[in-house]
Amino acid sequence: MGKKKNIVLENLLVTGYAAGGKCLAKHEGKVIFMENAVPGDIVTVRLIKNKKDWAEAQVIRISTYSDERITPFCKHFGICGGCQWQMLPYEKQLAYKQDQVLQSLTRIGKLELPEILPIMGSERTTRYRNKLEYTFSNRRYLLREELADPQISALHNAAGFHARGIFDKVVDVDVCHLQDEPTNEIRKEIKRWALEKEVSFYDIQKHEGFMRNVQVRLCRSGEIMVNIVLGYEDEPLQKELLTHVQHHFPQITTLLYTINRKWNDSLNDLNPVVFFGKGYAIETLERFSFKIGPKSFFQTNTAQAERLYQIVRSFADLKGTETVYDLYCGTGSIGIFLSDHAKKVVGIELIPEAIADAKENALLNQVHHAAFIAGDVTEICDDAFFETHGRPDLIVSDPPRAGMSDKLVAMLLRVAAEKIIYVSCNPATQARDLSLLSEKYSISAVQPVDMFPHTLHIENVTALFLKH
Repeated sequence: MGKKKNIVLENLLVTGYAAGGKCLAKHEGKVIFMENAVPGDIVTVRLIKNKKDWAEAQVIRISTYSDERITPFCKHFGICGGCQWQMLPYEKQLAYKQDQVLQSLTRIGKLELPEILPIMGSERTTRYRNKLEYTFSNRRYLLREELADPQISALHNAAGFHARGIFDKVVDVDVCHLQDEPTNEIRKEIKRWALEKEVSFYDIQKHEGFMRNVQVRLCRSGEIMVNIVLGYEDEPLQKELLTHVQHHFPQITTLLYTINRKWNDSLNDLNPVVFFGKGYAIETLERFSFKIGPKSFFQTNTAQAERLYQIVRSFADLKGTETVYDLYCGTGSIGIFLSDHAKKVVGIELIPEAIADAKENALLNQVHHAAFIAGDVTEICDDAFFETHGRPDLIVSDPPRAGMSDKLVAMLLRVAAEKIIYVSCNPATQARDLSLLSEKYSISAVQPVDMFPHTLHIENVTALFLKH
């Protein structure tokens, strides 16, 4: 295969998944990566990126469908960006995720591993999310058959999710299976009200319109928090909308609105306003309660988060005498979950609002032997810090997808705590970091966890102990 453009390859057998969830096939020794296929499919593809040892391709035809395929349960599957793997049986999804962890740790990390524990699947494979955010848009994503009909225009108001890979069009969702009711009812009723009142839906290209987003959070405690995000201030209109939602859904315990005039959807630098209720929701993990505000980060699958933290606690094997450092602690959930078995918990997090939440959560759970500090861990963990808070016996690190910085890895090697537990949402960056840590640490346990059925995402918990 030369460098020439528009190369089409026919009758490739898709053989498996690579890290990141793309399918792969081989052709003349070259690895071809693609989306929208399943191992066992025989496909015709067009190359869109062509390198010496690998290529990226677009599937243009599937001539034989894999025996592994099943019928997706959602009619929006393949268009909406929410799920990627509904065409695979759940057991197969778990097997591929388990293999991705193994491949990442062995191929990227080149690590010596104990036997990887079997992946912990989610008991609920639908309606497992505690939070969803829907988008209102004046541009509806059109299906292929609709594109051919001149009577149908994309300039229609829609409420749902962004179409996969398309920033300015929204799939008008009928039923989303990712969250329990009343999630769909709330979205549909707000949309119905806005259409009846002829209120403008947001236009992402022109950056105008009243209806922008709605966030729905359902907690195991029974509490429901809804935050309606609006494009501009209009007091009479927003009051009418919020009163309507409160009247129709008396089960909502906290109702907020947020005015967002920015180009992006991030709420970090905005101020949600409480219309009704206490302004936050309480979620529970085992005996612990956590206060979650409209901007707080909390694991999105509550039941699996509980099991994930139980794995961390089991790997930690605390005796009650240890000082535990919880890095990237967020609102303090892991540290508080371990607090019954630790002498002291020290949580560190860059975002000051998250630290404020963590301190409140510690008080809420009567955890008086925890300290939560806002700052960059690589800058604040010096000798004076350890003098004040104690040196860590156990470090728990739960970084974002990019993994840990080189500076942090260097600091962990310098501090040399007896044990590290690394919780990762990206086994590829975890493998890179573990490889660097292997200078002083051995791996004693690896446990993959599936937090997000029907998606490409995978969490992995690894326990490390100091070599002596």
